[in-house]
Amino acid sequence: MKTAFVFDLDGTLIDSVYQHVIAWNEALTSEGLSLPISRIHRKIGMSSELFAKQIFKELPGNVAPDSIARVKKRQVEVFSRQAPHIQPLPGASALLKALSHAGIPWAIATSGSPEDTAANLKKLVVDATKATVLTGDVVRQGKPEPDVFLAAAERLGVPIERVYVVGDSTWDLLGARRCHALGLGLKSGGTGEEELQRAGALRVYEDPADLLDHLDELATHPE
Repeated sequence: MKTAFVFDLDGTLIDSVYQHVIAWNEALTSEGLSLPISRIHRKIGMSSELFAKQIFKELPGNVAPDSIARVKKRQVEVFSRQAPHIQPLPGASALLKALSHAGIPWAIATSGSPEDTAANLKKLVVDATKATVLTGDVVRQGKPEPDVFLAAAERLGVPIERVYVVGDSTWDLLGARRCHALGLGLKSGGTGEEELQRAGALRVYEDPADLLDHLDELATHPE
């Protein structure tokens, strides 16, 4: 039976994690709010709704709704300024091409918005009309719930137990474990090997280029 790959996007194929962290930090600071950058970073990879909920939950006191709205708006503005400078991670485009050439199904499943995802696909030189791409708006619950991974596997026509979910955050790997997929961790989002393994990664690689170098170890060729 064939296997397939389902990739997260931010920090897995696109080098954008720290731009998200900087944008949230600047947005919070603009409202006189403060949260250690390390705690912001640890939440990257959650669904956008859960991410924002957790951020404001950790701030001391009660944050007024109008202040929350301004922070969210500011975060989008700051990130949009950085977006043109965001580039694919080493080996990302080559990895996707290698899988396609080998006849191995793959999909991208991200918590990002459709607009950000479309821009990043162009940088990866991925034809959005031919690729299987799912964004957070197509499922009821985002990561760490496994809904988007299950939806991707269904579209690929591969049992979830035969899917490698590739992600850079603990939230990706927790989601993979919850649906009995095979989790592969990448350190390119800033999370360490031990933490990724604790979250459920079977193997951990430096970045997409490193995964490409070890692709034959995963016995992924279609039967």
